[in-house]
Amino acid sequence: MTTRPDEAVPDFEVLAKGCVSRTTLDHLTGRWGTLILIALHEDPKRFSEIRRAIEGINEKALAQSLRQLERDGFVDRLASDGYPSRVEYRLTASGSRMAAGLSTLVELLYDEMPQVLIAQAAYDARGARTP
Repeated sequence: MTTRPDEAVPDFEVLAKGCVSRTTLDHLTGRWGTLILIALHEDPKRFSEIRRAIEGINEKALAQSLRQLERDGFVDRLASDGYPSRVEYRLTASGSRMAAGLSTLVELLYDEMPQVLIAQAAYDARGARTP
């Protein structure tokens, strides 16, 4: 990451070893980040609704991932006053933009899955390669 002399905003180069954008990219594309953003893309949800929507995620992983996405500015945690309190999670404007891009990626994946399955079968038929 470098800073242009004429600006206070750093350049981000995700391929560079020390670029801070790598951590955020990991939050977005790690095991759960993408799925959480897609689950929240249509409307806000409570914690339990997100957990039900994403098969295989446990409470600890969901809580940790939501905190990371909230810290990065992609998710807002909204706690209502009253008893019992009600907590909802919704996407911020940045989170909505990211979710739209990730949804496009998922659609491309769905389109390519028949070719992926053919490629995987062909690879497996050739036998495993050693590096």
